[in-house]
Amino acid sequence: MSTDKDGRPLKTQKAALKARAAAIAEVQNEKVMLQTPPPVQLARKTVEEVFIEFCQKGRSDRAYQTIQKQNSLWKNHLKAAFGARWIDEISTQEVNDYLLMLYYEKDFSYQYVESFLKMFYLIFGQANGRGYLSGERYSKLCQNKLTKIHMPKMKFDEDTEIHIFEKEQLQQLDEYFTGTNLELAYLLGRYCGLRINECFGLTWDCVDFDDGTIDIRVQMQYQEGIIKLVQPKTKNALRKIYLNERLLSFLRERKRQMDEGAETFKWQRLRKQRVIQDSKGQPLSSLELVNSLPDGTMQTNNSMKYHSRNIAEKYGFTFKYHFLRHTYGTQLAMMNTPLHVLCKQMGHGNTKVTEKYYIAVSKLGVDTLKKNLEQL
Repeated sequence: MSTDKDGRPLKTQKAALKARAAAIAEVQNEKVMLQTPPPVQLARKTVEEVFIEFCQKGRSDRAYQTIQKQNSLWKNHLKAAFGARWIDEISTQEVNDYLLMLYYEKDFSYQYVESFLKMFYLIFGQANGRGYLSGERYSKLCQNKLTKIHMPKMKFDEDTEIHIFEKEQLQQLDEYFTGTNLELAYLLGRYCGLRINECFGLTWDCVDFDDGTIDIRVQMQYQEGIIKLVQPKTKNALRKIYLNERLLSFLRERKRQMDEGAETFKWQRLRKQRVIQDSKGQPLSSLELVNSLPDGTMQTNNSMKYHSRNIAEKYGFTFKYHFLRHTYGTQLAMMNTPLHVLCKQMGHGNTKVTEKYYIAVSKLGVDTLKKNLEQL
């Protein structure tokens, strides 16, 4: 190379080599620039626009209850606070401040505030997937452990414990529900650990008397004023549960009463039975439900509300149907039921959830501990 880029002669070999290297670097740089696509111009959307697009296109596979919960959170809280904001201008810190306000100032429960966090992750994920939020910004908000949005520190008195009925309380509950219309529903919670919607959605075709099992396939829900049987939210909730002899005998007797009632309560049934919707959208007689009474009276999860109040007044402790599930899981854990077996019976998607039943502390557990301590 004898001249520089402006045509002036190069006087030394060193200058020539330097000019040659510069020319090569310039050519290579031009090639890189030609190969590199121009930066993508993100379409700018508000949080409300992203949520509306998600509702229209992105959640047709979501369960009805999930959709209703999302709509409620949006309508009652998030729309006013963030709806008009540009999605790409929201910072991690202001979301964290918002969650802190909900938890500490508005005194919402920790679990309820978690549902807001999930909504933010959902909305930011939708924005990223549809090209309204850069990958770098999405990572900062939702992926990077050091910068992403997160839950506030839990209050020391937050009620996240498992609620267990002690032996004396179970004896009182056994006595209370014996002979009542809800005795079967109570026993299904006591000896199967069913969720309340699973209990009242149970149909006779899910009961296998020969095998001594029930199949959990559906749950009962109110949707737009209609009682429907729908599939559970997760596939893990679809499960086979083994019955003890007491519950199996009770089910056999109830089925006998239902069969006899076809004639005995013929006219009462015509008046009292209701038509509900099965999981395929077809009409189904309420008489197919295990918890319907022989005279055709249909029972739902609302049927438990009166008894919850009555038990509190009569015995002085809180009764919630879900506490029967906690008690069932804890009792089986204390009897050394293998973790994976109990996980399947409870319908959990992860053994981490089931493990809490193995560390729950009951009065019986404390008594056993004290006894063991004396043997040290």
